[in-house]
Amino acid sequence: MSVTNQPDSEARARVVAQDLQNVMHPIVQHRALEKSQMVVTGAQGSTIVDADGTTYLDAMAGLWCVNIGYGRAELAQIAAEQMQAMAYYPHTAMNLPAAQLGEQINTLMGGDYHTYFVNSGSEANEAGFKIARQYAKHEFPGEFRYKTISRYFSYHGTTLGTLAAGGMGERKTKFEPYDGSFVHVPAPTCYRCPLGLESGKCGMACAKLIETTIQGEGPQTVAEVIVEPIMSAVGVAVPPDGYLETVQEICRKYDVLLHVDEVINGFGRTGKMFAHQHWNISPDIMAVAKGIVSAYLPIAATVVKNKVFESFLGEVAEARQVMQVNTYGGHPAAAAVAVRNIEIMLEEKLPERAATMGAYLMDGLKDRLFRHGITGDIRGKGLLIGIELVTDRESKVQLDGKLVQGVVEFCKANGVIVGRSGGGARHSNTIVLSPPLVITRGECDTLIEVLDKALAEAAAKAKPV
Repeated sequence: MSVTNQPDSEARARVVAQDLQNVMHPIVQHRALEKSQMVVTGAQGSTIVDADGTTYLDAMAGLWCVNIGYGRAELAQIAAEQMQAMAYYPHTAMNLPAAQLGEQINTLMGGDYHTYFVNSGSEANEAGFKIARQYAKHEFPGEFRYKTISRYFSYHGTTLGTLAAGGMGERKTKFEPYDGSFVHVPAPTCYRCPLGLESGKCGMACAKLIETTIQGEGPQTVAEVIVEPIMSAVGVAVPPDGYLETVQEICRKYDVLLHVDEVINGFGRTGKMFAHQHWNISPDIMAVAKGIVSAYLPIAATVVKNKVFESFLGEVAEARQVMQVNTYGGHPAAAAVAVRNIEIMLEEKLPERAATMGAYLMDGLKDRLFRHGITGDIRGKGLLIGIELVTDRESKVQLDGKLVQGVVEFCKANGVIVGRSGGGARHSNTIVLSPPLVITRGECDTLIEVLDKALAEAAAKAKPV
């Protein structure tokens, strides 16, 4: 494939044949890949380039992750320099880039935290579960605190543990049974309140059900509660003010750890460095990935409050240390790139830019898209936005899945990549947007224009004959 990204049909055909004969892809059906493929050869800013020369505005930043945008050549140089100096050594020893990255994260969290490095968001949450359980064994001898309380329609990763914690049944069924350590409660999906209540007049009932669940399970059996500040994959469900504060109060009341999943939300995406900072809560455990390195290399982290970290201190013979290891955890090259990635975010004020550009994009979407009767709700924070599609606003009946997918395909055919919520039959009718934080006003205008046309086409098809 040409490094200049010039169209080369023969080279493209070779890649497609080589791939189809040898590679197994996630999520996508290979029968579909045999008919149509995207071979990405380059990217810059918010734009990706296919092997046939087609350019796309990537309004999903890959998988919600390329926060600083594509094409930052200096990060490649930093990775190369670190690899030449020291490519790898297990993180049972120390290295400078990981130490610097840990200090950065602690500073961004306001101090009082330590960081355990892993490779992905799934591993970050998985490590969080294990840390919570081991912490409980240290701090509550004689009790058996092993359960995690999660929410229905949440998403926390793809390992067996994180799938069990997640609340998307249709993502989980092919891998059942799970071990029963995860207990679920209704989520704050206010547009479709699972309790049939009206937002603002509900008394924060879904949050208070967490306390009922802790009591019902027995506080002596519950290690932690896990939440995404803004539930992303289900269709960008923003909790009402007071929800997360109430959850934190309940956790403190029962000495249950608060585990916050910032894998998608974190590193500027919502207009603050971390989404939980919109509500002034203080997690005991936090999972971060994706934006920590803007996907330039694999690295992620489980961040723990010092009161949790201190529970793992003791004499060697006590064996209180974290009882797991990740081969590539704290990888020097990945950590060095992450350090510079965060520096770029701060230098260019990308969280603030996400707040500004997100407000501009939100205003434009509401101005244009609510003209279509199939637009039920537009919600989000910063550059994390969901557009829920319905047959009509009064009934809130979900728009037919084929029409929702048609919106995604129309956008792609017109040079824009958008996402779709993954909540299965119950919550799969939302178009989701998570563009690079460097997206421009002009690119926002293009995104609005294409979505406007896509929804107009879908609305026309949705009308009864």
